Amino acid sequence: MRDYRKETENRVDFIRKVLTDSGATGIVYGNSGGKDSALVGMLCKMACDNTVGIIMPCASNRNYGLDKSDAETVAAEYNIKTNIIDLSGLKAQYLELLSEQINVTAAASANIAPRLRMITLYAYAASENRLVAGTGNRSEAYMGYFTKWGDGAHDFNPIADLTVTEIYEYLEYLKAPKCVIVKAPSAGLFDGQTDESEMGITYKSIDEYLLNGKVSAEDKTIIDRFHNASEHKRNLPLTYGGKNENK
Repeated sequence: MRDYRKETENRVDFIRKVLTDSGATGIVYGNSGGKDSALVGMLCKMACDNTVGIIMPCASNRNYGLDKSDAETVAAEYNIKTNIIDLSGLKAQYLELLSEQINVTAAASANIAPRLRMITLYAYAASENRLVAGTGNRSEAYMGYFTKWGDGAHDFNPIADLTVTEIYEYLEYLKAPKCVIVKAPSAGLFDGQTDESEMGITYKSIDEYLLNGKVSAEDKTIIDRFHNASEHKRNLPLTYGGKNENK
């Protein structure tokens, strides 16, 4: 297990250095009510009192209920300023416009919410001299389980090296509210969605592979499929004359 006391010191120092180097005076992040955003919010608040979390419900009933409640619980316990922006109407209008020209697929529709959220966070950041803190973890990154130019976009990420297993350990160490520790991980993009059911594999299995190299043949097939298909998400876009150009 990691030394989370030392981890906290190092991560807080990292955040403060990022702020100093950038000249920014505050931080903004999406407070989803989940484990990752809870840990990011706690670390950012330790590093910078001028941290604000934005709760952004978008179409899913869970966003208005469990997620919003858990997000407010974390914010209240750690005295993190919180604002709420309801994006459901905006998504509906956008889908209506798109539907006049194309048949919007379920996957395309689901990805609209995280991209609208990132637009919102960067508008906050640009208006108030803040940096956008990312909330993605190592397990999600390896599997490509994030939206490109959505929740995968940020100015810095203080938890990118941590697996889901380590996120939970860290939250236990910091005595985070139980509500964000006990519920099943979910992007909350549509009702009934959970990360593990959508991927067809548990985070425990993913993390056992990432941390210890142990995996069943069946799970390895799933992990490889997700990882290979999402390689483009972990790299900068291809550019002519760039390092990724085929010679």
